[in-house]
Amino acid sequence: QVQLVESGGGLVQAGGSLRLSCAASGRTFSSYVMGWFRQAPGQEREFVSTIAWNVGRIYYADSVKGRFTISRDNAKNTVYLQMNSLKPDDTAVYYCAAASGSALLSRLSRWETYDYWGQGTQVTVSS
Repeated sequence: QVQLVESGGGLVQAGGSLRLSCAASGRTFSSYVMGWFRQAPGQEREFVSTIAWNVGRIYYADSVKGRFTISRDNAKNTVYLQMNSLKPDDTAVYYCAAASGSALLSRLSRWETYDYWGQGTQVTVSS
């Protein structure tokens, strides 16, 4: 069982930056694939980024590539999402998620692949 708690959301002007954190419980944190998703009002949950530390792979959605950076600190059981050059279209609730380390790489952008979810943190970007 893994419990995830996000923090770091807030209100920022366009062009600004935020860093989201996701603290995970459990001694096997390093074995999990960790991802970030977001959901805007009236829209489906959207893949943002994922880090499969065990195979050295990082993926980003095209919409955030070059602006967002995912990282993890296994010693602190924490995954981060550094968000730069934020746009109003980035406004959403951001969710941290964990998937088994055996999950198929081809499925890591699908929310159904992830077994555990945080409660979400609101990010609002004003124009």
